[in-house]
Amino acid sequence: MQFDYIIHGGTVVDGTGSREPFPAAVGVISDQIAAVGRLDTAQASRVIDAHGRVVSPGFIDVHVHSEIALLGGRDQMAAVRQGVTTQLMAPDGFGWAPLSPEKAREMWRYTQFAYVDAGLSLDWRSAEDYLSIFPGRIPANVYPQVPHCAVRLGAMGWDTRPATDEELNLMVETTREWLEAGACCLCLGLDYQPSANADLRELVTLSKLAASYGAIYAAHLRYRILGRKRAWEETFEISRQAGIPVHISHERVDAESAELLDRIDREGIDLTFESYLYPAGMTHMTMMLPMAFQAGSPADVLAKLEAPDAREQCLPLLREQLGQGNQIVGYTRSGRFIGMTLAEAADSVGKTYEEFAFDLLIEEEGIQAFVFPWQTPSDENEVTINRTAAHPRMMIASDGVYNIPHPHPRGYGCFVQYLGRFVRERKLVSLQEAIYKMSGFPAERFGLKDRGRIAEGLAADLVVFDPETVVDRSTWQEPVQPAVGVDWVLVNGVPVIEAGNPTGQLPGRVLRHSA
Repeated sequence: MQFDYIIHGGTVVDGTGSREPFPAAVGVISDQIAAVGRLDTAQASRVIDAHGRVVSPGFIDVHVHSEIALLGGRDQMAAVRQGVTTQLMAPDGFGWAPLSPEKAREMWRYTQFAYVDAGLSLDWRSAEDYLSIFPGRIPANVYPQVPHCAVRLGAMGWDTRPATDEELNLMVETTREWLEAGACCLCLGLDYQPSANADLRELVTLSKLAASYGAIYAAHLRYRILGRKRAWEETFEISRQAGIPVHISHERVDAESAELLDRIDREGIDLTFESYLYPAGMTHMTMMLPMAFQAGSPADVLAKLEAPDAREQCLPLLREQLGQGNQIVGYTRSGRFIGMTLAEAADSVGKTYEEFAFDLLIEEEGIQAFVFPWQTPSDENEVTINRTAAHPRMMIASDGVYNIPHPHPRGYGCFVQYLGRFVRERKLVSLQEAIYKMSGFPAERFGLKDRGRIAEGLAADLVVFDPETVVDRSTWQEPVQPAVGVDWVLVNGVPVIEAGNPTGQLPGRVLRHSA
């Protein structure tokens, strides 16, 4: 048998989580794994020397704001250089299709804090129109989810009320269009507009449809509207009423969630979650406003903020939310204050933290993003992160935000941080368990039947890395720092990373879910 590539001399961690690492060669023909075992006498167009290295399945990022960055720009290879070969689309339900250009532009402006200004046409009248922009232009695979924000926006705009029967029927048809196009999941951002306005009836109706296609439900929960415990309980209720597996975005295991996780074990709720294992998140400052001021289109929000009594109503909550002012400015429309802490930026113009934040929202027309450190003691954060890293229901996902001037370091470091810090240094999880949480587990959960494992006949998405040196270099001060220790990454059998450097190849595909 003639192979295109043989990865020789490495230790295979196969992505199942149950098998110990084992020495084997991996043979690749075209876009598939053709053999795993002793291939000493086999012929190949090229042999990759993996002595002292681990050979694993490509990593799968189930929550990442990357699909536009994959098309080009500074951060096109940020995740791939960590070994990420598949990235799910529409995190937090963000999406711009199928919408009229006018509505798509409104949604783009609302989500611009995570995508900058990409200069795209925004004229995608169908799910397939949108998906057609990716083949031949991306270094990793993308995998669609149903973007609930776009689904609701297309049916009823930015209205804050429950949907009528007619509007809900429109949402059903758009959701069906995405599921027919291969979406693996109904994805929502229930603290973001307009998803935040969906009632339980809407969520259950759309979830039942998704379940009929073998898809699952994944959401940024309604934390700010319901509070954390009630938001989890709403998710339990959706799972029960719709008969659908559920997945919670960017969570962590602290005292409050540990009790909820014990409860789902007792009640048999089919629930998973993901984490990026950094003690800070990233979003827009708009999220810190009272919910009444967040509701509506971007233009509506600005109009509310400019009303005479808005400042008085918003400043108390902002003061409570902003604490020590240690948030980091990641993006502003004007380019001001980038990389500064909120405290530094506010001091530079002689304002309190809350006054500065409120004024910035208006001055930047709502287009801004911040890194938000957890407002809890650092020793408590460490305990929480360590508990999260080893939890059996947790998989790794970056929630990376790209192409903004000063992103969160998770976008460049999430996956290799897990290997370096939590496997090698802290020894909180075994190597095979860690690889499973980044490959086999997300593949199982989101229905990627031919990815996430190393076995004959599966897709040749593969990573070769040095377990002794793999690590993140991105920091809070300098987040745009490529990972180290990842030598080779193959996507659909094509090297996109060779000797640690991008090859320029763009073999990524749009993957499709099948029940």
